[in-house]
Amino acid sequence: MEAKLIGIAVETFQIVLEISLPILGVAMFIGLAISIFQATTQINEMTLTFVPKILGVIAVMTLLMPWMMQKMIEFTTRMFNMMPEFIF
Repeated sequence: MEAKLIGIAVETFQIVLEISLPILGVAMFIGLAISIFQATTQINEMTLTFVPKILGVIAVMTLLMPWMMQKMIEFTTRMFNMMPEFIF
């Protein structure tokens, strides 16, 4: 029983990482590109980093939303199907 719970916890963290990595990767790439641009032009405007990151994250979330929802629905369905195993 404890092994199953640990397995569920590990799978939960894997799903969270799998879903969040594309979003975080795009935000990191955009931030790096803007930082390089700011360093070369010596423009230090805070909104210059914020707005493109937000737009990039929104775009990635919009494009990947069906895949993210499918992953979450599959995981939730597995959890609901496993519930009878954990009831005493």
